[in-house]
Amino acid sequence: MEQVTEKHKTPWIKQWTLHTVEIPENQGDKIAKELSTSLDSKHSWYADFENKAFHYIIFRNKVFKVERAKLEQYSKVTKYGLTLGIPDYQLDFSPHIKEWKRK
Repeated sequence: MEQVTEKHKTPWIKQWTLHTVEIPENQGDKIAKELSTSLDSKHSWYADFENKAFHYIIFRNKVFKVERAKLEQYSKVTKYGLTLGIPDYQLDFSPHIKEWKRK
């Protein structure tokens, strides 16, 4: 858990809470789709989970299934998240954001 600060740009919540769960590998696509229809419709959120081969990044009504070995696939996901107004530092799933921060 982490207290929300002005930097987070999420004044409608008081704290961030990270939940860790295990999802059976054969249920990844199904769970990702269910999450995409369940995320808050008033604010731009995302959820993500991964296994050895794929990284699922889930936005409201949109799921990206990135092949983890193909880092270039993260670019499209990152750009999509930015168009929703999600601050770049919150899109920390992407190796591109980590690279931009180093520059």
